[in-house]
Amino acid sequence: MSSFENLRIVDNFYQTSLFFPMPTVLISTLCEDGSTSLGPYSLVQPYYVAGKDYYAMLLSCRNSSNTAQNILKNGKCALNFISDDPKLFHEAVKLSWPGDKPEEKMPKCNFKLEKSLLEEENPKDIRPMVLSDAIQVIECTWVRELDGADKDQPGMLNGYEGPYHDFNGITSKFGAHFILKIDKILMKKKYKDAIINGVRAKDFPKLPVDYGYRDSKNFWFHRARKMRAELLQMRQASLESVRYAADRVDDQIKFTDEALKTVLAVPRVFLPLVLKGCVDWAKENGVTLIDETHMKIINDKRAKEKEKKNRK
Repeated sequence: MSSFENLRIVDNFYQTSLFFPMPTVLISTLCEDGSTSLGPYSLVQPYYVAGKDYYAMLLSCRNSSNTAQNILKNGKCALNFISDDPKLFHEAVKLSWPGDKPEEKMPKCNFKLEKSLLEEENPKDIRPMVLSDAIQVIECTWVRELDGADKDQPGMLNGYEGPYHDFNGITSKFGAHFILKIDKILMKKKYKDAIINGVRAKDFPKLPVDYGYRDSKNFWFHRARKMRAELLQMRQASLESVRYAADRVDDQIKFTDEALKTVLAVPRVFLPLVLKGCVDWAKENGVTLIDETHMKIINDKRAKEKEKKNRK
C-alpha cells in the first residue's frame, strides 16, 4: 500500500497543490512614459544554459500583468534578486497585488533604483532601472522571434484568443512565457569576488525562498540559514575509456597517456567538449601530439579566459 495520498491538481498547482520552493525576484520593466515598473515573481528559471550562442532565462506570468505588457511592448527587463531581509520582502509583497497600475504602486515603492549598466555603456540602449538594493541583477532582452511570438501585441487585458504559442509569447488565454536572453549579469563586489576566488559557506548571499500565495491571506517565505557543504563524489574514468573517447575526437590530433591522465576526473558527459577544446587549441598552435605540458598551457588559458569573462 502506498505511503502517499492523492491531492487534486488545480490551477496554480505549484502554490495550491504543492510545497514548491521558489526564488523571489523583482522584475523591472519599461513603461510607455519611460519610467520603471517593478513586479515580484517566482516562476523564473534558467532556460538555455549551454551549447547555444547565448544564454537565457524563462519567465512564466499572467499575460495581462504590467510586466508582461511592458515586455510585449519593448522586450527589455531586468531580474533583480533581493536578500532575505524581512523589510525588503515586505516591500516586494506590497508590489504584488494584481491589477495595480505602475502609476498607482510605484510612488509608494521604497526600493532604491539606479540606471542600467547597459544603458550607461550605451545611452541609446534604453533600459529599465535596476534595484540598488539587489544582490545580483540579470539584464535581459526577450527573444521574441522564437515560436513566432514576434506577432504578439500588448493591449488585451481581459485575455487573449488563440491560436497560442507552445513555449514563447502568449501561450494561453491568460498566460505568457518569455524566453529572456541574458545580456549582462551584475553582482555586488562582495559576491563577485567570492565566485572568482572560491566560495565558502559564509560567502553565499542570503536569498529568500518563498512558497507562493498559498492560503489567499499570507505570502510565505523563509530566510536563509547557514550553508552546508556536501563533498562531491569524485569518480575517475579509466585511462582506456578516456583514450577511446580521445581517439574519436580527431583523426590527426593525438594525446599522450600523461595528457589524458589530467582529464580522468572530468565527468563523462563533459569529456567530449573538453577534448574538442584541446584539439582546437592544438590545431591553432600547430601541435599534432598533445602532451602533459600542452594540457597545462590549455588549462592556464581557460583559467585566464574565465577570469576575464567574470570581470566583464
